[in-house]
Amino acid sequence: MNMNKQHEDKNKMQETNQAATYERDIEVVSGNMKEYEQKAQEIVEKFDAGSAFRKQEGLGLWRWIIFTICIVLSTFQIYTAVFGTLVSNQQRGFHVALGLGLIFLLYPGNKKDEARISWLNWLPAAVITGVAFYLYFIGEITLALAIGTSAALVLFQLAKYYKKQHHGIPLPDIILAVLGMSVGLYQFFFYEGIISRVGMYNDIDYLIAGLAVLLVLEAARRAVGLPIVIMASLLLIYAYIGPYMPSFFQQRGFSVERIISHSFLSLEGIFGIPISISATFIFLFLMFGVILKETGLEKFFTDLAMSLTGWMTGGTAKVGILTSVFSGTITGSSVANTVGNGAFTIPMMKRSGYKPEFAAAVEAASSTGGQITPPIMGSAAFLMIEFTGLPYTEIIKAAVFPALLFFVGQFIVVHFESKKVGIMGVPRSQLASITSLLTKQGYLLLPIVVIVAILSSGQSAMKAAMMGIVTALVMNVVVLLIAYMMGKHGQLEYKLTPIKFLDILAQSARVALPVIAACAAAGIIVGVITLTGFGLRISSGILELANNKLLLTMFFTMIASIVLGMGLPTTANYVITATMAAPALLAFGDIPIIAAHLFVFYFGIVADITPPVALAAYAGSGLAQSNPMKTALQSVKIAVGAFLVPYMFVLSPELLMVNATLSTFAMALGTAILGMFSMGTAVVGYIDRHLSVVERLMLAASGLGLLYAHTSTDIIGLAVFVSIYLYQKITAKREKGLNITS
Repeated sequence: MNMNKQHEDKNKMQETNQAATYERDIEVVSGNMKEYEQKAQEIVEKFDAGSAFRKQEGLGLWRWIIFTICIVLSTFQIYTAVFGTLVSNQQRGFHVALGLGLIFLLYPGNKKDEARISWLNWLPAAVITGVAFYLYFIGEITLALAIGTSAALVLFQLAKYYKKQHHGIPLPDIILAVLGMSVGLYQFFFYEGIISRVGMYNDIDYLIAGLAVLLVLEAARRAVGLPIVIMASLLLIYAYIGPYMPSFFQQRGFSVERIISHSFLSLEGIFGIPISISATFIFLFLMFGVILKETGLEKFFTDLAMSLTGWMTGGTAKVGILTSVFSGTITGSSVANTVGNGAFTIPMMKRSGYKPEFAAAVEAASSTGGQITPPIMGSAAFLMIEFTGLPYTEIIKAAVFPALLFFVGQFIVVHFESKKVGIMGVPRSQLASITSLLTKQGYLLLPIVVIVAILSSGQSAMKAAMMGIVTALVMNVVVLLIAYMMGKHGQLEYKLTPIKFLDILAQSARVALPVIAACAAAGIIVGVITLTGFGLRISSGILELANNKLLLTMFFTMIASIVLGMGLPTTANYVITATMAAPALLAFGDIPIIAAHLFVFYFGIVADITPPVALAAYAGSGLAQSNPMKTALQSVKIAVGAFLVPYMFVLSPELLMVNATLSTFAMALGTAILGMFSMGTAVVGYIDRHLSVVERLMLAASGLGLLYAHTSTDIIGLAVFVSIYLYQKITAKREKGLNITS
């Protein structure tokens, strides 16, 4: 009895110490938030090109010019959402015009030192000027080079003078901004003539098309990063030198005029499906995300996550997972999610006792996983509508349970890792009540409820986004009015004033710029793939390599998707993998189209935590001050579910609720969860006590057996799992009893 009492007293003391530690953590993290946020901004700019834009302080007049263009772009998107979109060329042309103009004004050519004029500032402008003359005088390359060199020298001198005298945006960037807006507006104003001249374009058409391709590539380099530019450039070269390639890649080849006209003057290149979605659905959902952040929903999600999971074993890590899931589904940037949420969650996890590598890996894995979570899925869900031909509701329905399984797997790894190192949760008494949170701030969830309800009713995604925006705005105006009537408006942390609304419009346009650049560059890639048939060659190569075996085809498709997805944002990532990798799986006629597209989407996304690139993991590592490669490997370990779930739903389409009955769905989901449990414990090496190497290998085999859609493997896997689990429980209980007695 005395031993039991001592044991209870020890537990109470641990809870008291945990509560005190939690309170200190809150104080320390809150006190250092400015320092963490500053560090987070530096890291996100290093790893996420879309966040490395010019700070507008000190830009003088340019600040207001940029602000005005942003307002015009956002207003245009709202107007066309309410009153109907324009003709495709005009809708997409205006969207690209203002997007390119803003990118060159906001994103410096030289990110290491944007205040210094270097070749990265003036060379693109000079090259593009030279190419313009070459395109206008086709074949007069000597003249073009002479003019281009002269233009380069003149621009360099003018740029130095301009920067020195005005401390503003370098002159070459202004020139590129004007050219960028011009090529987009060329589609907007002269689309009828372009359509009527199909196949018989004039010199001006070719001039504008060539400029547009180069401007899009340079804009993508600045706002997205080099990987997508390298891929697009290589494919453009491939389209030209096709006849000289090895037999497998050989194609008849196309002239420069044909390549650039297909890329810009048709609706299959820059103005293809990716920009079509960006100019309609994606922009509005990005605006919706900005509104939710500015009206307090992000903070509410953090508080709700703390109340839901903070008391559990490893509570701070589980809070990090939930918070990242909530925000990640809207934003669509693994790096930005990791750093944005990690500024708060990573220090908390480290002070709770987690190693820096593990803390950073938890945040990176969960932030990456947020993009596979409905209803928005980092905007990729809207692209799937076009690529699969399925209604939005079918895509969301199919994506729900795979996302659930991914996070179940992550929770299992975090839970048993926390048990292994002895990190418990926060006492419930220290946490806000879930009921109280929902009562006071639950109204913040209303816009999301409205969006889901409208989408579920079969209405368009554009209408759903617009209604979500309107709901959020009206809701916050009502809250502000009620606060004024009660004399409590001074206590409101988030106030939606007219100035704040204008700021939201400007922020929405700025947040959309990397997406516009990525979609435009992805359009070039898709255009070349359709022009040359390169996608079919890749998919047939995968099938040939796999000898038409499904499991091997899935494996090689996984590798292709990870490689293609490295360093790319969600939208471009999905467009490329859907075009080049998904057809390999669809060659097997019995695989549902949504299964093939979700398969490549998942592996394109996890490229953000897969070495050697692993941008999200490296960003989290910078914030946690951990070893980058160890953090990436820990991320893969924590996100083991992301590497297994796609195989599961291809082999068991019931998990996607495709042709599923209640019994087949329940069986598939049940064995999948048990399989994730088995694999998770095998990865961690702990249940109630440390697992031996043999036990871990047996659990891994058991997990694979449960994940494979076959009755015999399910039975064997279940038997092995139950045996090891019970053995662990019994042995741990016996050891605990011996320790108490002694």
